[in-house]
Amino acid sequence: MLNSIDPRGSKDLNKKAIKEENELLIEEIAALQKVLFAEEKHSILIILQGVDASGKDGTVRTIFSGINPLGCQVHSFKKPTDEEFAHDFLWRVHKIVPKNGMIHIFNRSHYEDILVPTVKGYYTKDKIDRRYDHINNFERLLTDGGVKILKFYLHITKEEQLERLTERIDNPEKHWKHNDGDWDSRKKWDDYMKVYETIFEKCNEVPWHIVPADRNWLKVNHVAKVLLKTLKELKLEWPELETEKFKK
Repeated sequence: MLNSIDPRGSKDLNKKAIKEENELLIEEIAALQKVLFAEEKHSILIILQGVDASGKDGTVRTIFSGINPLGCQVHSFKKPTDEEFAHDFLWRVHKIVPKNGMIHIFNRSHYEDILVPTVKGYYTKDKIDRRYDHINNFERLLTDGGVKILKFYLHITKEEQLERLTERIDNPEKHWKHNDGDWDSRKKWDDYMKVYETIFEKCNEVPWHIVPADRNWLKVNHVAKVLLKTLKELKLEWPELETEKFKK
């Protein structure tokens, strides 16, 4: 799947026009999010996956710049804590899914509990295969409960990743982003790509959106359009006045 999608997108795109469109998309998303929060009938879970430096943080920062913070939460998944490790692998995920009215964004997600153990060989193939089933059942449960799940894979080239990781070393303003472990993971690029392909094949009841992410303005455009389309399809409405006293 990934080999068939150009991480840079179409060559004939107008950067200025798309960036102007992005501003309008972000404004519409912010406006509809206010209604989503007030109505409290729906919730949205956004899953962002991608290799290190694929632009997950930037996606959140740009698209949700106008969002009411009360109605949006971002969760980042790292190595499980001792307490999390003592539970089933979805325990730490399930307790932070969005309630009605909320948008939650997972910067990395439960898919890390397949990616890392597979590449590093922590568990048997049988145990990993069961995790695919557990994730499908988990996402089915959330969907049945009214959570709208949007899954995005931010697709960049290995060359683009090298440029971004190098910038984290050369640019003092980005030193805080540097992590030696990112370079170790980069050495296993092909292994991670194989696991991602399997994830796209086995966990696709909720469809994956493969986002060309070498160019940030195009990445934002793709994600914002999907989110806005989803918000519009919910047919959100401002709640009516509950009390009879002041109804006209």
